[in-house]
Amino acid sequence: MRPGRSQQSVRDRLRAALPAALKARDADTVAALRTALAAIDNAEAVDPHEVGRRPALDPRLGSASGNLAAGEAPPLELSEREMIRIVEREIAEHEGAAREYEHAGRDERALALRRQADVLASILDGAPYTA
Repeated sequence: MRPGRSQQSVRDRLRAALPAALKARDADTVAALRTALAAIDNAEAVDPHEVGRRPALDPRLGSASGNLAAGEAPPLELSEREMIRIVEREIAEHEGAAREYEHAGRDERALALRRQADVLASILDGAPYTA
């Protein structure tokens, strides 16, 4: 864990920052937070080809969950470290795209992507979002 990092999960920190960013109409921050949350959600999604191959277990009951419809499976549970890696990957993708936009002469778009990468990096470091 990085020094100064909050005890809240990365997902919780991303979610906590979203309402303030929306209220501040901070489009770059909103985009960064939503993208990172979607990446985490997508990583937890079960491959539809695997649904029939693994039982949908409810850990509290030790048996198949009655809350799931036929063909459904519970989402995967990511560790905190896995969520951090996903956000780090998002940061790297934003920075790489920013470099490409700079080379194409699209400096304004590159700056927006760098701001988004900075927002995600500060969330990983445990800094609260401030508008």
